[in-house]
Amino acid sequence: MSTIPGLKEVLEAAQTIRPFVHRTPVISCDAVNRRAGARVHFKCENLQKVGAFKFRGACNAVFSLGELESSRGVIAHSSGNHAQALALAARMRGIPAYIVMPNNAPTVKKAAVEEYGANITFCEPNLAARESTQARIIASTGAVEIHPYDNDKVIAGQGTAALEFMDEVPDLDFLIAPVGGGGLLAGTAIAAERSTKKIRVIGAEPLNANDAFLSLAAGRIIPSENPKTIADGLLTSLGSRNFLILQRHLECIFTVDEAAIIAAMRFFWERAKIIIEPSAATALAVLFANRDHFLGKNVGIILSGGNVDLMNLPWQDQAYSTQSRGHSTYGSASLT
Repeated sequence: MSTIPGLKEVLEAAQTIRPFVHRTPVISCDAVNRRAGARVHFKCENLQKVGAFKFRGACNAVFSLGELESSRGVIAHSSGNHAQALALAARMRGIPAYIVMPNNAPTVKKAAVEEYGANITFCEPNLAARESTQARIIASTGAVEIHPYDNDKVIAGQGTAALEFMDEVPDLDFLIAPVGGGGLLAGTAIAAERSTKKIRVIGAEPLNANDAFLSLAAGRIIPSENPKTIADGLLTSLGSRNFLILQRHLECIFTVDEAAIIAAMRFFWERAKIIIEPSAATALAVLFANRDHFLGKNVGIILSGGNVDLMNLPWQDQAYSTQSRGHSTYGSASLT
């Protein structure tokens, strides 16, 4: 493993990607503030290029490659947002992108990766198939792997969203970000060290895919095994670099159940009039489910993405609609 990135690397990433990424807006919503009993600010990475924060990390990784490396192209296996991000970053640099996608990836994400001009290879939806397919393509092309989250340049790039956030709202008490593989949350935790005020960084994770929660509680990485959650961007196991960073910098992770995620997503769509995907809604669900923890505070939430299959919204499913009227279940893995 290379040296784990720190604040210096996040600041360098901000300079590298500035010409290519959107400086996404920060918004608030009175209905959220009233329900949470807090002053809540949202960093809208759902309005980032490719519709997700992932473009920041992919862009930093691609534009940090040397000429010889980049000429061979880049590759990743991804179910969606990272695939789109890497494909666009590669197109902007003028190099090939090879994407291995599970054949059950959301249709909207498959279409976007194709539109960005990547060479897509579909495989069975399991890690062994993804990795073996990727290895075969690397052997034939020499493409450079850009891991979706366990990569120094990717982590540093993801942290730039929090840098921008703190520039606009310098007096945050909390920063909440969802956690799957941990790239966004790790980058956010690193970036928060820049603040002169102590910002408490909180992870948000589905109860049905709570490997990060379990890993930090146990002090070792516990792999995610067959998670089933509506938050498809949070299915992956916590990366090794990310685990070490979160051990050092994170306050805790809260988990929320499927009903809470779907209810938060629908609430934000209806009240803020902005599309967010379930992974982003997980952070808002954590705020609502742990009201006393954030009461009266200045809270920042990174809305990680907005890529949703509009033909398959979760509240259109009667089973989910019924669940969404239930209570939320949550827990926290404290690191302090």
